[in-house]
Amino acid sequence: MENELSLEEKQALVAIARTAIENYVLCDEEYVEPREEKNLNVRSGCFVTIKQDGKLRGCIGNFQSELPLFKEVAKIAISSAVRDPRFYPMKEEDLSNYSLELSVLSPLQKIEDIEQIEVGQHGIYLEKGYYRGVLLPQVASEHGWDRTTFLKQTCTKAGLPTDAWEAEDAEIYIFSAQIFCEEGLN
Repeated sequence: MENELSLEEKQALVAIARTAIENYVLCDEEYVEPREEKNLNVRSGCFVTIKQDGKLRGCIGNFQSELPLFKEVAKIAISSAVRDPRFYPMKEEDLSNYSLELSVLSPLQKIEDIEQIEVGQHGIYLEKGYYRGVLLPQVASEHGWDRTTFLKQTCTKAGLPTDAWEAEDAEIYIFSAQIFCEEGLN
C-alpha cells in the first residue's frame, strides 16, 4: 500500500470488519456501506485476525484484491469469523468477547537472498511445488523468532519439512503490512 492509513481510516476499517462480522453472524447479511476515502478504495491485500481471550479465533486474508479495500476487509472479516477451518463458525454468543487485528499488505516482492528478510518488518510467503505458507510480520515478533526460525515456521505452516526453504525450487516472497489492533485505536 502506497499511503499510510490515517487514524480515522484505521478506525473505519476496524468498524467495517466488526459490523460485517456481526451482521453476518446475526442476520446472514454481507452488505457494507460505501466509503469515499481514497485510501479505503485502493485495491490491496489484507488479513483480519480475530482473537478471543487473547487466543487466535480466526485469521484469513488475501494478498491481492479486485475489490476496494473497505469491501475486501468486510469480506475477509466474515471469512475469518465463519470460514477459518481451524475453528467452528462464530455464533451469537461469541460476539460479546472478541477483538480484531487488521493487516493491510504491501505487494509481494520475490527475494533471492534471505538477508533481505527483516524480522518484525516483513512477512514471508513461501511456495514450493503445490505447497504454500504465509506468516504475517507480527508473528515472528510475537514469538521472538530469528530469521531462520521464521523461515522454518513458514515451511511448517505450508506443510513442508522445516528446511524446505533452502531448496532450489522454493520461492520466497516478502511483504510488509500496516498492522493495527482495535484496542490501540481508541
